Amino acid sequence: MLPAALAVALSPVPLIGIVLILAGRQGRRNGLLFTAGWIAGLGIVATLVVVVFGGADDPESPSSAIADWGRVLAGAALIVLGARKWWQRPGVDNETEAPRWMASLDDVSALRALLLGALLSGANPKNLVPATSVAGQEVVDTFGSADA
Repeated sequence: MLPAALAVALSPVPLIGIVLILAGRQGRRNGLLFTAGWIAGLGIVATLVVVVFGGADDPESPSSAIADWGRVLAGAALIVLGARKWWQRPGVDNETEAPRWMASLDDVSALRALLLGALLSGANPKNLVPATSVAGQEVVDTFGSADA
């Protein structure tokens, strides 16, 4: 569980985002709101996993089939996203511009900081898969397996 938690915690995009938010106007307030949104986004994902996959350890349950297909779809989505990113990477001679969302973080509103934190944690595929994995494992550890 620790490697998946570290993958979520050390993702570079939100670290860059929080640094830019803290450097902007109202950095302290917006940084706290970004962090609250981040925690809320991961909490929502974990809650949904517990509700949907609560019976996933029983091979006969619908949750088990959903979990199996979810793993397949998540793996396929990550492969497609990785291939897309690879093919769209800039050439050696091309300069890249900062993403628009990063450029706008200097003067971010309180609500936008909160929503950005939630979206970067809960809707980011790089965080969604490890968070789902950790939360799903916690469900099995908490409620036991079907063999017990």
